[in-house]
Amino acid sequence: MTPSGAPAVAIANLQKRFGGGRTLFGFGPEMPSVHAVQDVDLTIPTGETLGIVGESGCGKSTLARMLVGLIAPSEGSIEIEGRDLGPAAGRDPAAFGRVIQYIFQDPISSLNPRKTIRQVIEVPLRRLHAMGPEARAARIAEIFDAVNLRHEFLERYPHEFSGGQAQRIGIARALAAAPRILVLDEPVSALDVSVQAQVLNLLVRLKAEFGLTYLFISHDLAVVEAVSDRVAVMYFGRIVELARAADIFARPRHHYTALLARSAPVVGRALTAPEAATAELPDPLAPPPGCAFAERCPAATDRCRKERPEFRDLGNAHFAACHHPA
Repeated sequence: MTPSGAPAVAIANLQKRFGGGRTLFGFGPEMPSVHAVQDVDLTIPTGETLGIVGESGCGKSTLARMLVGLIAPSEGSIEIEGRDLGPAAGRDPAAFGRVIQYIFQDPISSLNPRKTIRQVIEVPLRRLHAMGPEARAARIAEIFDAVNLRHEFLERYPHEFSGGQAQRIGIARALAAAPRILVLDEPVSALDVSVQAQVLNLLVRLKAEFGLTYLFISHDLAVVEAVSDRVAVMYFGRIVELARAADIFARPRHHYTALLARSAPVVGRALTAPEAATAELPDPLAPPPGCAFAERCPAATDRCRKERPEFRDLGNAHFAACHHPA
C-alpha cells in the first residue's frame, strides 16, 4: 500500500467508446460507436505485477493508454495511489509523470530519431524534476548502470541500437522520471526470444530494486505467467477472469481462458485447432446481448446468449464472468 493506505491503481466502471455522434456535416443518423473497453473494475496493490492477456483487439492497449493519460475514458474513474488523476480532476502533468510511466511495444519508434540518447533521457529529468546539468549527469549514469548499458551509448542515436538495447533505453527513460508504477505494453514482443529473457530478468530485478508496481500487458501467456503475481484475461473489452498466475492457466474457470491455454504454441507439441474454424469474434458495432464468447464456447446455453454473466468470486481469490464455469 501507499503511505495513504490506498492501492497503487484502482479502476472502477472504466469504459472507452470510439466513434458515435453525428456525421461530418451533421446530417443523418448518429454513427455507431465501438466499445473498446467495457465495465472494467481492477485494483492493483502496491508492489504487485498484474498481467493482462487476451487476443489482439480485446482492449488491452486501450486500457493501458487510459491509465497513463494518453487517451481519456468515456466513463468511470481511475485512481492512482488514492488520487483521481483523470482529466476532469485538473491533474498536474508533472505530478502525474512522477508517479506512473509507460513503456512502449516498439522500442525503436518510441525514441526520437533526431536526438541522442542523452537528450532523450534528459527530458523527464528537466521537465519533471527540474534537475541541473550536474544532477542530470549523475542520475543518468545511475540509471544506465541499473539497466546494464555502457555510458558511451549516451552520445549515439536510436537507429544505432539493436531491439534489446533500445528497449533497455526505453526502460531507462521511464525510470528517469522516478515513477512508482510502470505500464508495460507488450515490452518484449518485438524482441528475439533470447533477448526477451534478458529484458524480463532486468524488469524483475528493477522491480525489486526500485520498489515498483507493474501492469504487464502481453499476448504471450508464458511471459505473463512467468512475471506476474495475478493475471487478468480480457475478451471483447471486458475482464472475464482474474486469478493468481499459478492458478489461472493450470485451472482456468472461464472457457475463453482454457481456449487461450490450449492455443498457445509449446515446443515439442503439434499445433491443434481447439475450436471450430468458422468461429469469429463478435461484431464490435453490434455487440451481443449476452456473453460475448457464447458463439465460441462449448458450454454455451440459451441463457449465455441472452444474459450477460456477472463477474463473481468462485473461491480461492479466483474470479470469472461465466454462467457455467469450467
